[in-house]
Amino acid sequence: MPDQNEDIRIGVFICHCGSNIAGYLDMEALEEFAKKLPHVTFVQRNLYTCSEGGINEIKKGIQEQDLNRVVVASCTPRTHEPLFRSSCGEVGLNPYLFEMVNIRDQCSWVHMKDTEQGTAKAKDLIRMGVAKAALLEPQEPIISEVTTRALVIGGGIAGMTAALAIARRGYEVVLVEREASLGGMLNALNQVGPTMMEASDLVQEKVKAISEHSRITVFTQAQVTEVQGFIGKYHADIETESGVKKIDVGVVIVATGGRALVPEGLYGYDGKRVVNQLELESLLKGGLRPDVQNVVMIQCVGSRNKERPYCSRICCQTAVKNAMLVREQNPEARVCILYRDMQMYGVENEEMFRDSKKKGVRYINYTPEEPPRVEDGKVQVYHALLGRHMDLPADLVVLSTPLVSHEDAETTSQLLRVPIDENGFFLEGHVKLKPLDFATDGVFLCGSARFPSNIREAVAQGLGAASRASIPLSKGSVEVEPIISVLADEDACRGCGLCVALCPYGALEIQQTEKGRKVHVIDVACKGCGVCAATCYQHALSINSFTDQQIGAQVDAFLAG
Repeated sequence: MPDQNEDIRIGVFICHCGSNIAGYLDMEALEEFAKKLPHVTFVQRNLYTCSEGGINEIKKGIQEQDLNRVVVASCTPRTHEPLFRSSCGEVGLNPYLFEMVNIRDQCSWVHMKDTEQGTAKAKDLIRMGVAKAALLEPQEPIISEVTTRALVIGGGIAGMTAALAIARRGYEVVLVEREASLGGMLNALNQVGPTMMEASDLVQEKVKAISEHSRITVFTQAQVTEVQGFIGKYHADIETESGVKKIDVGVVIVATGGRALVPEGLYGYDGKRVVNQLELESLLKGGLRPDVQNVVMIQCVGSRNKERPYCSRICCQTAVKNAMLVREQNPEARVCILYRDMQMYGVENEEMFRDSKKKGVRYINYTPEEPPRVEDGKVQVYHALLGRHMDLPADLVVLSTPLVSHEDAETTSQLLRVPIDENGFFLEGHVKLKPLDFATDGVFLCGSARFPSNIREAVAQGLGAASRASIPLSKGSVEVEPIISVLADEDACRGCGLCVALCPYGALEIQQTEKGRKVHVIDVACKGCGVCAATCYQHALSINSFTDQQIGAQVDAFLAG
């Protein structure tokens, strides 16, 4: 609790957020209301509090008004709280004597048509924020050393790229691949569009660079079976042909990739006359049969339906590339692509699409209500533009199927305590703010393990994940936010283990002490989610900056209103 003799001086900064807040709330009323709250000695409104000018006003207020608590009423703390905290710290105020109130998302945006109701709600939130701020205590960040070694799970193009990037920065890397050789799905490809580079050349180039790098240790026909610890100090077990290898690493990169859906039971698939695009790659490698004069490709097979509602994104690019290669091997061949929508994002892919039309590849649009029908030696399709059915001769039918997640994705997610989405792909921390990070610190993501990606995207994500992972490796230590769980009352803890079982980050453990079984918080691993404190029926656990007293003060402030 704050020192009873401390003179609490709270500054409240209310943000207009342009017109996002000021366009719907009575800002003058909020300012006058805040001035009358207990311990508030300074109130200021700003057009954009997160701008350089707004930040400078906060710093100026702290220095000139001798503020020892700051409340900002603006938008979401998820995006701006770190900025405001660091600004407080720059002028000598402990960053954790800061409280943020979200009057944009929770007031102006949801009460756009009712200024009075929105303003009243904003007053409640500001009053609650001030009540909590008065009880805030200084906190110090937690520092933990980092083992300067990375574990990369998956030896496809994304994993190999990430491993090389980290190793070239001077750090040790352990690369684990389940198959007998590195390369992943690249090993099954013929050429890579739109450049038409030989896939085998790309694989050999990467594998050669990895094999010659002294800082990279490769385990093939291996899998990670156990991972314990937290950022900077992960302990992993790798099951290899020669036994289990135990390693210590500081960071982990997940690059397990995806797999092409085998379209069993769809369009008469048999792997011979009806194949998928990955099988066509193999046929193109060896050269198409001379009798293949008519090729029909069907898009969106097994995707964009109830079972898999997502678009796999790369199927159209693959189909166009392979259609051009078919025409290249046999200029007399007739190639037709039956599509719902063509997903050819990127300038070079669009150019490849146009080139395919110039080279004679035909495109026919179909609707999901009337999908094509594959019969013996032909494909029947309803041509929406012509308004009639067409029979297309087909010596070879190629089904464009989506990339799907690996069958053991759920096992890996449980192993690393990271989430997967409804389609089995790994889920990043935030699609915009943390696209290559998991919510679990020290674990990163790249390639088709995240979502179907083409070669260029996988390489870019591999470099990005390596860059993110290199930050803690280069610092040699990590600074963890101190808003974490703490054992506030050791005597109250009964060592029941309920909190340990419920912790989603593995940040709690039971230890034997002089007072018996007690819970121990692994501070570096804790994310401060509050599950343990909310579950503890003895109230032995608490969360820094979210104590029972602070939350209680907020509730009392609301009820008092």
